[in-house]
Amino acid sequence: MPSKRRSWGCLLLLALLAVAAFFGWREYQRLLREEPERFPWTPLSLSDPIGPYTGRKLADLGDEPARCEALLGAIGDADRPAPPRDGPEVCGYGDGMRLRPEDNSSLRYAPSGLVTSCPVAAALVLWERDVVQPAALRLFGKRVETVDHFGSYSCRRLYGRSEGPWSEHATADAVDIAGFRLADGRRISVLEDWNGGDREAAFLRAVRDGACDLFATVLSPDYNAAHANHLHLDQAQRGAMGWRGCR
Repeated sequence: MPSKRRSWGCLLLLALLAVAAFFGWREYQRLLREEPERFPWTPLSLSDPIGPYTGRKLADLGDEPARCEALLGAIGDADRPAPPRDGPEVCGYGDGMRLRPEDNSSLRYAPSGLVTSCPVAAALVLWERDVVQPAALRLFGKRVETVDHFGSYSCRRLYGRSEGPWSEHATADAVDIAGFRLADGRRISVLEDWNGGDREAAFLRAVRDGACDLFATVLSPDYNAAHANHLHLDQAQRGAMGWRGCR
């Protein structure tokens, strides 16, 4: 009798495990369909919300320029491919995107004519949509119309040194953001407002923190004096387990 009870107990346990596995698999399939951004193995879509692996997927686009351009095209983005640029040594790029060349773009970069690598352009699209504009509406009740920048491509080593590692700017894989202009004309400057008014400082920290989910490296005035007047955003490729910097 005890052995029969054990047998029935084992069968019941197996049945419960099978039911749990069935419903677990169904939930997994639902999440794949409805929240693919939660998984590292799902393809990147710029229509999806930002997930825990979005930043790494964006950085990986550095090896897939055609796919990167296709992802931007799939959402009707206003960025346009830029001609390749050759430079000495490692400098130059072949995946450049000219940001918002049309005057009717909903958000502009100033000065106009900014070209970044495609992975940076793709990350900026998500940053604007899911980080910058929500923060501006929450804190000021106005949208950002213009992002002021200090440029992207610059054939130089880190901090302009004559030796040492090359900057991500050397391949247009970085952009330096100086400030923002709202629809009502208000200006928010990294240099003047990082430690300024409550709302302005809160906005700048919100857009810095949100960028950390999208870029491989984010450096702000909290990092060092060299970044006192801008946010440095780059898509350095460091592999699947490479470090990511946010400060």
